[in-house]
Amino acid sequence: MTFSIHASLLVLVTPILITLFAALLGKEQMTFFSLAGLGLGIGGAMLLILKGENKGLAGNVFWGDIFIIINAISYAFYFVLVKPLMQKYNPVQVLRWIFTIGTLFIALFGWKEFSAINWPQFSAFDFSVLLYIVLGATFFAYLFTIYGISKLGASITGAYIYTQPVFASVMAVLFLGEYLAWYKIGAAILIMTGVYLVNRKK
Repeated sequence: MTFSIHASLLVLVTPILITLFAALLGKEQMTFFSLAGLGLGIGGAMLLILKGENKGLAGNVFWGDIFIIINAISYAFYFVLVKPLMQKYNPVQVLRWIFTIGTLFIALFGWKEFSAINWPQFSAFDFSVLLYIVLGATFFAYLFTIYGISKLGASITGAYIYTQPVFASVMAVLFLGEYLAWYKIGAAILIMTGVYLVNRKK
């Protein structure tokens, strides 16, 4: 629904929201730099959402961006709430239960779409891509993230997300024909500066 570059930039709001939610739950303290970073991050996200254009492969940029923001909010809560579990349980155990419970919820909402897939038409390449998404981009990504939280904490681990737009933007330009408009660059500067300020104390 939205551009890959938009999605990768809006995901950057996650470490900013992590700091906000950690402060609201009394796990961390908000500082002047945290507040400034929060403001810049939200400003960058709003610039992307309000300035987005429906072109190319993106059919509804506005709602696509909104869904990405909802994902960032949910993921930020996950980062903050999973840390106590990491201090008590093994990362693989935590991940196993997260995926088990998550599968049940996904099945409730996505079974109709899943049952409509024409599996006989899948080629070996299609299955290899699906396997990479399930294992490489999902299971191991979450596993390494949880391991990072157990060693570094939620805020520092979340800060590493800001490397994602660099890779996503390059691949989107090369393979999807997307372009870097001025508002995308401006939003990236605002959000990245916000992430830096939020984690400045670290």
